[in-house]
Amino acid sequence: MVAALSLGPSFAHVLESAPRLTQWSPALWRETTVFNGQFLLFAVIGAPLDIAAIACPGLLAWLLREDRPAFWFALVAALLYALSLVLWFVLVKPANDVLATWVPGPIPDGFEAIRLRWETGHMAVTAFKTAGFISLALALLAIRRG
Repeated sequence: MVAALSLGPSFAHVLESAPRLTQWSPALWRETTVFNGQFLLFAVIGAPLDIAAIACPGLLAWLLREDRPAFWFALVAALLYALSLVLWFVLVKPANDVLATWVPGPIPDGFEAIRLRWETGHMAVTAFKTAGFISLALALLAIRRG
C-alpha cells in the first residue's frame, strides 16, 4: 500500500506532463507549479511515503531472507525505490531550488531548461518507482506457501 501511495503522485506528474510541456504557456506553468502551493502536499505527505516505500520492501526482504526468489524481488524493489529518491535529489531538487527563487513578474531566463528538468526528472523518478512496484508485486507473488 505504501509503495502504491508513493507511486501515485509520481504517476500523476507523468500524466499531466504532456500538456504542461506542449500546450501550457510559460506563465501558466510557472503560476501553477511555483506559486499558490499546488504541490505542497506532494512534499508534506509524499516525502514520508517515499521513505516508507524504501523501508517497507527492505523490511519485507529481511523477513523473506530465507525465501528466494521472493527475497531478491523485495530487495530489488527497495533498491529501486531508493534509486528513485536519489534521482529526485539529483534531477528534481536542483530545479525546485531554482523555482524557489522565482517571483511574480517576467518569465525568468532559463525557464525552458528548468521546466524540462523538472518535468523529465519526475518522469525518471516515476520509471524507477514503477519498476520497484512491479518487483514488489513479484516478491509477494513469489512467496512460498507453507
